[in-house]
Amino acid sequence: MSNNNTQISIWKEPTWLWAAWAALFAALFIPFYEGLEYMYGRWMGMEEYSHAPMIPLIAAFLIWQKKDQLEQLPFKGSLFGLLALISGIFLYTLGELSSLYVVIEYAFVVVIIGLFYTMMGWRAFKHVAIPLLILFLMVPLPNFLYNNLSSKLQLISSQIGVGFIRLFDITVFLEGNVIDLGSYQLQVVEACNGLRYLFPLMALGFIMAYFYKTALWKRALVFITTIPLTVFMNSIRIGIIGVTVEYWGQEMAEGFLHDFEGWIVFMICAALLFAEMWVLVKLSNDKRPFREVFGLEFPEPTPQGATIVKRSINTPFIASIALVIFMVIGSSIITEREEIIPQRKYFDEYPNSLSSWEGRRGSLEQQYIDTLKFEDYIIADYKNGNNDLVNYYVAYYDSQRKGESVHSPRSCIPGSGLRIESLEQYDVPGVSISGKQLKVNRAIIKEGDKTSLIYYWFQQRGRSITSEYMVKWWLFWDALTKNRSDGSLVRLTTMIPAGSSPEEADKVLTEFAKEISGTLSEYIPD
Repeated sequence: MSNNNTQISIWKEPTWLWAAWAALFAALFIPFYEGLEYMYGRWMGMEEYSHAPMIPLIAAFLIWQKKDQLEQLPFKGSLFGLLALISGIFLYTLGELSSLYVVIEYAFVVVIIGLFYTMMGWRAFKHVAIPLLILFLMVPLPNFLYNNLSSKLQLISSQIGVGFIRLFDITVFLEGNVIDLGSYQLQVVEACNGLRYLFPLMALGFIMAYFYKTALWKRALVFITTIPLTVFMNSIRIGIIGVTVEYWGQEMAEGFLHDFEGWIVFMICAALLFAEMWVLVKLSNDKRPFREVFGLEFPEPTPQGATIVKRSINTPFIASIALVIFMVIGSSIITEREEIIPQRKYFDEYPNSLSSWEGRRGSLEQQYIDTLKFEDYIIADYKNGNNDLVNYYVAYYDSQRKGESVHSPRSCIPGSGLRIESLEQYDVPGVSISGKQLKVNRAIIKEGDKTSLIYYWFQQRGRSITSEYMVKWWLFWDALTKNRSDGSLVRLTTMIPAGSSPEEADKVLTEFAKEISGTLSEYIPD
């Protein structure tokens, strides 16, 4: 270029603009502080998200990689970026009003993306769009999605793991997520669900696909492969634990060896992803060396003698600063909105005698109480004159705001040797709660040779809800419109004796549901 006497111009941010950016990000921590603090707590408290603190640093590095390209482009601003920013602010407002941390966390990422887009304009923003999208991978899944995914992965890992163990001619039985080796029972608990590998590996797969300079479908394949690969390798890990326990004792399933095997699984998964990319290159007509197809690049240094052009602040970015200031001021008003906690009777007062039913109270172990985090509960066995027995369980939450919420049996049942034979929605004949026909989830559960019938539903602010997803919708809506998020899970269980039919058990639970329907609203407010 210098031989052609062409003067090179590059764009640089003046110091005051960097200071403006720093002040803008500092201001964002005022409305988002509580949500980010909760997200950080989940990062530190759950191994599944132990990789998440690295995500912002990786995103920053990937943006820095584009430094030489960005220096050649003016930042013209974008009104579409303002729309993205407004969407993020709107999402934050909904998250605060509905008291849902996960909405606030996603809103933070959308606001960051909106600010970049607003300042840079599309021509420059497209160079950093993917690094910014990586920030979504740092947000933990909502609890109800995590719990459902965890329970399903436990069962899948258990089934594949048992298949692996049987390859070694070892007699093994599977009940739910309990692997019975005869001398030892290996329970595939939440810590063995594979999510501690899946989330980090998905993040790694996304980054590897980003560096993979090839067709889009190949990059997408690398990322998608992380899911079945993690499930399969975690299952093999469980199978190896089962085999080593059979031959060398139960200490092989505990302590350092258990954790060390986990590290090996993750490293093998990463190596297999790398091998997949190598194979895809070899199978194509791409003649480039692999280091050129997949390689870590650094930005070119600023050309010597280049003319420095200082960036100026553009109109859309000025508008974004005004919007952030408006958001900060508005957040102080929103957060002062105190949630309504309705008056109610406590389950300590719940009668042990219900017409022809006599109850005997039970209690949950403290570890379950600590996990479920409810404010009040009852668990009791009620028996009538015909010796029909119903286990009655209610978990009540004064508030389900920002993280604490009802745990669905759909997530908890498929474990500890339990198996769902059937699950359907069912209108309980002749039973109404709060003036509405009671609809429940009707589940037939197997545990060994024992069979149970379960009715469960979510009693939430005057509604009897069967869908976990509708629970979240109504929680969002009622927190927004009523400033309430209280609610409960109600579960009724009875045995189906050998030789008896589920229809007979239906009559027992229907009779008991009719008995509690009239007084339930005293303990679970409408």
